[in-house]
Amino acid sequence: MSKIVEDHQIVDIQNPIEENYIITFKSPVDIPPISPGNFAEIHIDNKPGVFLRRPFSILDVDYQKREISFYIKVIGKGTQQLGEYKIGDTVNLIYPLGNSFNIPDAAKKVLIVGGGSGIAPFILLGKVLKKRNIETTFLLGGRSKKDILLTEKFAKYGEVFATTEDGSFGEKGLVTQHSVFTSSEFNFDKIFTCGPDPMMKAVGKIAQEKEVACEVSLENMMACGFGICLCCVTATNEGNKRVCKEGPVFNVNYLKW
Repeated sequence: MSKIVEDHQIVDIQNPIEENYIITFKSPVDIPPISPGNFAEIHIDNKPGVFLRRPFSILDVDYQKREISFYIKVIGKGTQQLGEYKIGDTVNLIYPLGNSFNIPDAAKKVLIVGGGSGIAPFILLGKVLKKRNIETTFLLGGRSKKDILLTEKFAKYGEVFATTEDGSFGEKGLVTQHSVFTSSEFNFDKIFTCGPDPMMKAVGKIAQEKEVACEVSLENMMACGFGICLCCVTATNEGNKRVCKEGPVFNVNYLKW
């Protein structure tokens, strides 16, 4: 897989809510093929206290315009300071990194479960699934209505449901308590999920109980993105694996959860 290591110019920053934003960069060269689940390492220059690159799942790509975008949730200095850049500023990116989601040839109906910044990989996945005429259901979870984002984008590629813990949008409760899981018509060929670890573990457990294949995209802390520093390892049935190199996408049955 060919990789880009280039300075990119910021061409757009959108702020859906106060602590979340979508940032779009223009590449100086043609963007190589990006697969759903791939991520980038972004360098935040001249910012005190932030010296390591930050990993972000790739939200969307426009190959014709040479633009690549990311959904960012502010969780620390790095994500906050990246959002303080202005249109026209340049930032160094390395991508595409990591592996991608595996879509079975025989799949006809899939469920995608996302929470928090874990919704980021699923626009690209939705595009691929639609091109393959696979029926897709998106299930998004959050604490309140303000945490349920990008629903209009997801609706282009499938049916969208949501849960909120306070009941302000969609069904009330945790995402794993949504009626899609308890319905007698639960007949998905595969589940894809990304978000907080407790959510992914709960979704993975349900998938195992229902004997449905399930892939999770882990969000471990990463420094290099190349499998050198080993700070992102996770325990699997075959020993520790590097999330940035062998992942971030893993079959739930492969993980020692």
